[in-house]
Amino acid sequence: MNASECVARGCALQCAILSPTFKVREFQVNDGFPFSIALSWNGDSQNTPQQTLVFPKGNAIPSTKVLTFFKSSTFEVDVLYVDPNGLQIPQKISTYTIGPFQTSKGEKAKLKVKVRLNIHGTVTVDSAIMLEDDVEVPVSSANEAPNDTMKMDTDDAPSDPAVASDVNMQEPKSADTAEAAHAAENGPQDTEEKSVPMETDAKVEPSKKKVKKITVPVHELVYGALAAADLQKAVEKEYEMALQDRVMEETKEKKNAVEAYVYDMRNKLYDKYSDFVTSEDKEGLIAKLQEVEDWLYEDGEDETKGVYIAKLEELKKVGDPIELRFKEWEIRSSAVSQLVYCINSFREAAQSTDQKFEHIDMSEKRKVINECSEAETWLIEKKQQQDALPKHANSVLLAADLKKKAETLDRFCKPIMTKPKPAPKPQTPPVAENQAPEPQTPEQQQSGGESTASEGAAEEPRAEQMETDKPEGATDPSA
Repeated sequence: MNASECVARGCALQCAILSPTFKVREFQVNDGFPFSIALSWNGDSQNTPQQTLVFPKGNAIPSTKVLTFFKSSTFEVDVLYVDPNGLQIPQKISTYTIGPFQTSKGEKAKLKVKVRLNIHGTVTVDSAIMLEDDVEVPVSSANEAPNDTMKMDTDDAPSDPAVASDVNMQEPKSADTAEAAHAAENGPQDTEEKSVPMETDAKVEPSKKKVKKITVPVHELVYGALAAADLQKAVEKEYEMALQDRVMEETKEKKNAVEAYVYDMRNKLYDKYSDFVTSEDKEGLIAKLQEVEDWLYEDGEDETKGVYIAKLEELKKVGDPIELRFKEWEIRSSAVSQLVYCINSFREAAQSTDQKFEHIDMSEKRKVINECSEAETWLIEKKQQQDALPKHANSVLLAADLKKKAETLDRFCKPIMTKPKPAPKPQTPPVAENQAPEPQTPEQQQSGGESTASEGAAEEPRAEQMETDKPEGATDPSA
């Protein structure tokens, strides 16, 4: 089965899965890696090379695995094919230098190295993290050294039963997972110690662990790849080529714009622009258009962008006034109608006897009428001048001027004619002098008597104060 057939079958399967018509079982398509990839490094004892299979043939893409190393100094890891005999390619793919790093206790450092197989089928060492346990280790286990120099989280069960608890398909997500792996390594020893009772009465308290993560630098060397300087040159060359492509595309667009203008203007001169240009100007412009067309297919075939822009501006200098006269003639009638409607609307409102305008002062209404009359006079004069001109003459009554005149009239008249009515003054109801008192219950009479007595007692000082203040001109009754 070749590659094209594989693609065709995969597309057909995906269409069948997504189709709402066909009853297809739930399928899942997984990409598999066609090669076996291993990692190789030098051991601590006698620099003997060690190798482990990381991604076997058929491994799912993408995939990530984490390897645990116990190292005391900088070391190198090689990524290589397991069986490259039938591939006719070099076995070694790349080399990664992990380090430098230092441990605070002077012992072998525990490093978690993340190896990734991405969606493009490229194997890389993404990162390396050194883990340090800040913990008080019991004396019985303090002198124990790690047995293995490398452990890997894989899908396959390890052959050594002692490290069976360290198997993990997924990448450790946090420090708790690393602590669990560390506890699993020393688990059997701690269990055995706790099962034997100590001779003394002292109790061994569980130690508290704090894992410190330190990022270790990783340097990559890919065999057969471009050097950094060569890669930078290639990137710069790509940018230059992209710039050239953009300039060529813009030049092509300007050339097409010149060609399109020649064809379009020539057709309109014989059709709807014929009344808006004199016969002499028409013949001259047609000759100029023919000259530019011949130039485009001869000397102007491979000109620069600036030349095409200049040529188009030269043609528009003659053609734009003709096009402007036609557009003004086309929209002038609607602009005039809009201004006339605005004048009549405000004048009728100012002359109306409707109650909704009776609160507006007569002087204000007179201002509106005068403003409308001035706008109408201006319109009549301009319209008479425009009607006296031929179509091929430049316009004196422009649609922009008509629109501006209507907006000015609206800004002046609208605030006057839409002035709101003043709010009516509130009317106070008349006070009834001889209104008969309402009958009261005995409880109300009693409470009323008490309140009257209290009011009288409260008003006595005020009455005394009033007697001392005599109005001017009053006579003393004792005299």
